Amino acid sequence: MTPPLTPFLSWCLTIAMVMLFAAFALTIVRVLRGPTTADRIIAIDLFGVLAVAFIALYTLYVRQVVFLDAAIALALVAFFGTVAYARFLERRVVERPEEREAAQQEKEKPHA
Repeated sequence: MTPPLTPFLSWCLTIAMVMLFAAFALTIVRVLRGPTTADRIIAIDLFGVLAVAFIALYTLYVRQVVFLDAAIALALVAFFGTVAYARFLERRVVERPEEREAAQQEKEKPHA
């Protein structure tokens, strides 16, 4: 049987949980409000990071190491999701007017 939490550790865990829930709330606001798709994707990635932090704090609170396996799995899934989105953005063709004009000027230059 594990000994009970010290009062200091109990207060620290409580304060950290409150801060995490505040961060969860702010992240949900960013997911809902946007304004861009990239903002929403980054907020979803942050949600995954906060969930891993919550699981780690909960593991400390209940003193059961088995929950760390879930935290590691969730961290891997969140990481792969972020990498997949980054690769999607890298391959997506975004045409901006200034880039289009620069490309036109390059084509019109006489080659020496």
